[in-house]
Amino acid sequence: MVLLDGYTLARLKEEALRHEIQTLQQTLQFCPKLVVILVGTDNASVLYVNMKAKACARVGIDCVLQTLSAQTSQKELLNLLDAHNRNPSVHGILVQLPLPKHIDTRRVIEAIAPHKDVDGFHPLNVGRVYSNSLYTGFLPATAMGVMQLLEHYNIEVKGKDVAIVGASNIIGKPLASLMLNAGATISLCHILTKDISLYTKKADIVCVGVGQPKLLKADMVKEGAVVVDIGINKVEGKIVGDADFEGLKDKVDFITPVPRGVGPMTIACLLQNTLHAAKGCA
Repeated sequence: MVLLDGYTLARLKEEALRHEIQTLQQTLQFCPKLVVILVGTDNASVLYVNMKAKACARVGIDCVLQTLSAQTSQKELLNLLDAHNRNPSVHGILVQLPLPKHIDTRRVIEAIAPHKDVDGFHPLNVGRVYSNSLYTGFLPATAMGVMQLLEHYNIEVKGKDVAIVGASNIIGKPLASLMLNAGATISLCHILTKDISLYTKKADIVCVGVGQPKLLKADMVKEGAVVVDIGINKVEGKIVGDADFEGLKDKVDFITPVPRGVGPMTIACLLQNTLHAAKGCA
């Protein structure tokens, strides 16, 4: 069994980004700028935005964190986004999800200028992923991170059977599109799927990301499969994924650890998107 070490790969990618950004600053006196907006004080969201800010600092991206009250109105948030859209010094905009219930998440995502949408959630960027037309768009960071991790370990996707457990707009759907674009045959499972194991047992690659600890067990995958665990859960003070790592590790050929698997790659890909956005303005 080989661990798909996203942490080490992410650090390698960060180092390459740091050098590229240094060159950009030296030649064009130009620094990529990312605005991260956090509405409320959800503990997990605070942790995530701080991790993103620290990663930006490591590579030389100017990260501006704006923390708003949980009582911030939708109109106030939309006005703030409009100001950042019109500000040429801001290259990337990220609104940390989830948002308070009184704010329409879809409306907020659609209010971000597509060329600054470094999360890749705007419908225009989603459409580019779906149609495999990514000349100017952005890939959603988690799905992008999964694909880069598989590529780094020379795990072929073309011609493979892939089961994806979880059909969210953030992870499952964009990952399915990228896998399909790469030549895989996709089974996309969700909460209404009658028997998930019917699909996972046949798959060469199983990706799971639904927020349910140890959902994927050894009897649900075939011998020699590749397991990509995108889940993040806290159980008895310990961070665990959606796959039963201990039960699976002796049956599969490759598996991601949690933490230090897909998570670091998600942040590395966000940094890549931010640089891409900045270079489009340079």
